[in-house]
Amino acid sequence: QEQPVESGGGLVQAGGSLRLACLASRDTFTHYVMGWYRQARGKQRELVADITPGGHILYGDSVKGRFTISRDDSKNTVYLQMNNLKLEDTARYYCCAGTETWGQGTQVTVFP
Repeated sequence: QEQPVESGGGLVQAGGSLRLACLASRDTFTHYVMGWYRQARGKQRELVADITPGGHILYGDSVKGRFTISRDDSKNTVYLQMNNLKLEDTARYYCCAGTETWGQGTQVTVFP
């Protein structure tokens, strides 16, 4: 499997929004669950959200109601719309295809 590629991270003030994107190969995108995970400094990696090829979605408890995962099949891309960002959302965000193919990650930093 080709490694997915994330983009869209950056600095944002608390309460603001960011949208992350994850580009994958066509084969990967159509056959695997695509997930967003995050890892904050000194903490374990945790699930943010994932979406199956059929469109079923799962969210981590800490982001429910604030983050939205979606997929654009025409672009082989999964998006993570993050609204009402909090300081505790600061982390490196990773895209994962299936359970083993990870991107390099993109940093999200929320400041007061």
